[in-house]
Amino acid sequence: MVVSRAFLPPLASAVFLLLLVAIGSLLYGAGPVSPAEALAVLAGGGTDEARFVLMELRLPRTIIGMVTGLALGLAGALLQSMTRNPLAEPGLLGVSAGSGFAVALAILLGATTATLTTLVAQLGALAGCALVIAATRVQGLGNDPVRLVLAGATLSGLLMALTSMLMLVDQRAADEIRFWITGSIAGKPLDMLGATLPSIILALVMIVMVARPLAAMALGEKAAVGLGHHPGRIRLLITLSVALLVGSATALAGPLIFVGLVVPFIARALAGPDIRRTLWLCAPIGPIILLAADIVSRLIAAPAEMPLGVVTALVGAPILLAIVRAGRMPSL
Repeated sequence: MVVSRAFLPPLASAVFLLLLVAIGSLLYGAGPVSPAEALAVLAGGGTDEARFVLMELRLPRTIIGMVTGLALGLAGALLQSMTRNPLAEPGLLGVSAGSGFAVALAILLGATTATLTTLVAQLGALAGCALVIAATRVQGLGNDPVRLVLAGATLSGLLMALTSMLMLVDQRAADEIRFWITGSIAGKPLDMLGATLPSIILALVMIVMVARPLAAMALGEKAAVGLGHHPGRIRLLITLSVALLVGSATALAGPLIFVGLVVPFIARALAGPDIRRTLWLCAPIGPIILLAADIVSRLIAAPAEMPLGVVTALVGAPILLAIVRAGRMPSL
């Protein structure tokens, strides 16, 4: 994917804003360390306590938040482009709920390793993606963005109900599942990235492979075939990429909704309908949105924290309503 000179200013601005938000994530957060003390640590000084809080608590949280935001933002853009539906989002269409249900079931059965949890989450996300593709093939459903989202919401509700039923089986597992499904990146060690990074890197490679064919498919499948592309193969790669990204993000932070809707919405507003530019911008905007939401979750109920999933829902729900009430869907 080649970046044109005209596109560099918004991309550079997004990267710069990401740097500022990441610094803000280090300055405000867990532990009795003030922003001034955190700045002293970043400058190479500070007390041992401040250094411990910054490096062992806030830095891992910031890195995991960036990776999670990247994964959800790209997954949302891919889903929207594949379904040609600006409302398509992993949390709304049941992909995240499928991943979440799979992880909850794994926790109930005693899964403890991050690698196993990530694999299970990706399998659940893959099943959710398959259901989304099947829904887009239903006559009258795939062409109606609102009806497709309602179908996805029904699936999500069913899976969340099944997840709640699992919590009735084992009280020990119920406490862990309850904390996890609210969505959070607090207290997550960097070791968890070891299980998810290979999947995310593989997904990024596949995204590079499908970016140009996906842009051709925006002209129609016949035009894409005429240009030498294979729509069926492209959809398969996108499905696998979304499953890897959403499964990894869910394993890291729980089933977060609306991030995959908000990020592509902002990226398209800045980049236009070209999916290649949208994907480039989703890379920094995804981490920006998630880290900003995480900072708000720390400050809004200090010294306690509001669940991250609640904050993302509060941010994303008005944007969803605005898109629906606009009367016409943005062209993809």
